[in-house]
Amino acid sequence: MAFQKNDPNIDKRGRVSPNKSTKLIKEAFAMLLEDNLEEMSGWLARIGNNDPNKAMEIMIKLSERFVPALSRTEVTGAEGEDIFKSISFSFGPDIDSDLRVREEASDDDVFDIE
Repeated sequence: MAFQKNDPNIDKRGRVSPNKSTKLIKEAFAMLLEDNLEEMSGWLARIGNNDPNKAMEIMIKLSERFVPALSRTEVTGAEGEDIFKSISFSFGPDIDSDLRVREEASDDDVFDIE
């Protein structure tokens, strides 16, 4: 049978739990980090004294193991239409109308130009 779109028999959740090996490795790594937090702070401080960028890179790489990265989410309306198509911004009068106002003003009027 060929794939059918919106087939109710298809499990759309994907893999619901990591395999056992992956789970054990993550737990072991977390314990290793937890047991060495004080030493790691000192190591990072020494690295940071010589190269602050390198220390920050190390911290970011370590955090990626425990803080999941945000995924991109596309926001659309019903039927996939662009929800921002009716939004517009106005930042005061347009240049043409501003020039007309200045031309119509008398010589006695004072304008501050910034």
